[in-house]
Amino acid sequence: MSKKHKHFETAVIHEGYDSKEMLGSLTTPLFQTSTYTFDSAQQGERRFAGEEEGYVYSRIGNPTVTVLEERIAKLENGERGLAFGSGMAAVSAVLIALTKAGDHIVCSSGLYGCTFGLLTMMKDKYNISHDFSTMESKEEIRSLIRPETSLIYVETPINPTMKLIDLQLVAEVAKEYGIPVVVDNTFSTPYLQRPLELGADVVVHSATKYIGGHGDVVAGLVVGKKDFLDSVAMTTQKDIGGVMSPFDAWLLIRGLKTLAIRLDRHCDNAERVFEKLRKHPKVANAYYPGDGRHPDYPIKEKQMKRGGGLISFEIKGTKADAQAMLNKLSFLKLAVSLGDAETLIQHPATMTHAVVPEESRNKMGITDQLIRLSVGLEAWEDIWEDLEQALDQV
Repeated sequence: MSKKHKHFETAVIHEGYDSKEMLGSLTTPLFQTSTYTFDSAQQGERRFAGEEEGYVYSRIGNPTVTVLEERIAKLENGERGLAFGSGMAAVSAVLIALTKAGDHIVCSSGLYGCTFGLLTMMKDKYNISHDFSTMESKEEIRSLIRPETSLIYVETPINPTMKLIDLQLVAEVAKEYGIPVVVDNTFSTPYLQRPLELGADVVVHSATKYIGGHGDVVAGLVVGKKDFLDSVAMTTQKDIGGVMSPFDAWLLIRGLKTLAIRLDRHCDNAERVFEKLRKHPKVANAYYPGDGRHPDYPIKEKQMKRGGGLISFEIKGTKADAQAMLNKLSFLKLAVSLGDAETLIQHPATMTHAVVPEESRNKMGITDQLIRLSVGLEAWEDIWEDLEQALDQV
């Protein structure tokens, strides 16, 4: 982060934009254009040849999108950011850029369902294999690395089990073999966790979630070394075309301004709701990284500012009991996604992770009784009152 904006709460509002350069506009202008004019044919030639900076076509670059990319890069303490049309567009671009046919990926033992689906497709189409690891020790990670291993892919906290991975430990092993570490930082955002500072090489986000924060945009972000992301921008991103629209970038710039405030409230509410949940007689287990009894709490203390806004818990009973509880909720929203102002609740085994085969789900800890709760910004007492009355009816 620059010296000018050394505090996160300041950088999240100001980095990457100077109103003096935009006719004094306080709000970042929305450059809703697909293409750009050149002063001369020679200038067009230079820009296409990469000899002169400037905009050519909005699939390759857009001023509104650039503000967002520069801001997220500063917040993650990376060299460059890239914006994509969805979180999965970001994940896909990075994995495609780092692999070739016949390669191998080591993954954390738990992934977002669509990431799992992408890895399955890459295996079927391009013989790019993958292995899952709890990553609890260097020895375990080393045992899975092969000559053809091209990267280590990590979620932490893991979706939806809330298990944590020690990023510094993973990065140290990866450096031994000269392979990059890619971290999905969606659940934490750079406000709570900065993987690049812990040794990771690339960070990906579903910006749809906490970064947007209002449930009105689908987007992805990537941060890493400039050389790598320059290459991604001019190959994987440009040619496959999963780019972000200017309006979506404008929405994310707006959402980012309140990220720190929102996440503090999400964390406050999650801490209070978790304490109520874990004591309820109809709840078999509750999982929250900010819980001092969580087995991975020492990792949380090491690399996360706070525990975040996500909780998972298991109902005592069956899948039918879990679904019955969800159907009894009054104002809490039964929906996938997370990080919105509204509290969202869902059943991973039949929703976000339905694509994962049952045997793999069970190994990951995604049981039929597991429920994922994205705690919103409402009064925590109201959130708990609705959860309690639904639980009482199980």
